[in-house]
Amino acid sequence: MSNTSSSATNGGPLLVVISGPSSAGKDSVLGCLRERHYPAHFTVTATTRPKREVRPEDHAFLKFLTDSEFEDLLRNDGLLEHAEVYGYHYGVPKAPLREAIESGKDVIMRVDVQGAETIKKLVPATVLIFLTLPSIDEIEARIRSRGRDDEETVQRRLKAAVRELDELPKFDYAVVNERDRLDKTVDKVEAILLAEHCRVGRAQVSL
Repeated sequence: MSNTSSSATNGGPLLVVISGPSSAGKDSVLGCLRERHYPAHFTVTATTRPKREVRPEDHAFLKFLTDSEFEDLLRNDGLLEHAEVYGYHYGVPKAPLREAIESGKDVIMRVDVQGAETIKKLVPATVLIFLTLPSIDEIEARIRSRGRDDEETVQRRLKAAVRELDELPKFDYAVVNERDRLDKTVDKVEAILLAEHCRVGRAQVSL
């Protein structure tokens, strides 16, 4: 029986993007993966959005920068991807990603659908996971249940969600986050990560 080197079956660490429409539960999935101590680097997004406008429970996923600090990162090619959303800038710093990949750790990030497409073009080995809800009605219900948005904002988010759902075919996997079944949703995400690690011929991540 011939020996097969691990390099033939293992493409190294994964770069994983979890994206999807508003209120699909992306932060909850990432939080649960962290609680389960999944061995990965979870990216922190740089933003110019004021800290006071963000829920305290979301602060772990964000690094708050001034406009000039963000511009410095952008000018020095320090961002893998960046976008302007509702008047504020968001971006994924490159340095922590490179450090994690070089150390052999998977990298898991949460970006919007447009950002996911951009990252896939820049790093073709990226694994794209589209997290969604069972129906557009449930998306609307989740958005309204937050109680933070006026009607105009709700409608804007709904229109954006419809556009984002149209982008599903560009993703590698789709996971439906059913109500009160977060653990099962995270089980599916972990199964995807395991399958990707076992996939023969997977390309290595290069940043």
